[in-house]
Amino acid sequence: MSRSRHHGDAAKPLTSGAKSGGRFGKQDFAYLADEDVYRCPAGERLPRRYTNEEVGKVLRRYWTTACSKCPLKSQCAPGPERRITRWEHEHLLDAVQRRLDANPQAMRLRRETVEHPFGTIKARMGATHFLMKTLPKVATEMALSVLAYNLTRVINILGTAPLIACWPPEDDRFGLKT
Repeated sequence: MSRSRHHGDAAKPLTSGAKSGGRFGKQDFAYLADEDVYRCPAGERLPRRYTNEEVGKVLRRYWTTACSKCPLKSQCAPGPERRITRWEHEHLLDAVQRRLDANPQAMRLRRETVEHPFGTIKARMGATHFLMKTLPKVATEMALSVLAYNLTRVINILGTAPLIACWPPEDDRFGLKT
C-alpha cells in the first residue's frame, strides 16, 4: 500500500527523495504554527534558523542540532541534520489539502466540470499544439480560444435573435457604426 501526504481518498502521493529512500518525509514532521517550529518523529523541535528568498518565494529553513544523537537518524537524515523548508504561504496549501480530504469528490466534480470545455477548445484548435511560441503569445492564443468558446456558448444559450436585436450599438465608443 502506498503512503501519502494526508490519509484519505484524495491524498497527495509522496514523491520526495526521503520517502523513496525509506526515510521520514516532511509530512512526518508536525508543524506547530503557534511556536513556528517543526516537531520531528523523535519528538525534537526544529526551530526556524533563517529565511531567504528563492525564485520569488520566501522560504523558511528549520533544523535542530540534536540529530547526531538521535536513535532514529538512519530513518531521517543522511547528512549531519535533517532540514525542513517551509514556504511562507504553505498554510494555504495545507488548508486546501484539508478541504480536499474532507470532500474527496470535490476535485472529481471540478475535473468533470471543466473537461468538456477544454476538450471542445482543444478540438477547435486542431488537437495538436499551439501555433505561437513564448508564454505571452501562447497565453494570448489560449485567451482568444476561450473567448471564441464563450461566444459560441452565449449564442447557443441565448440564440442569435437577442444579439441581432441589440446591433448596431446605440453608442459608437468602439467605432463599429458604418
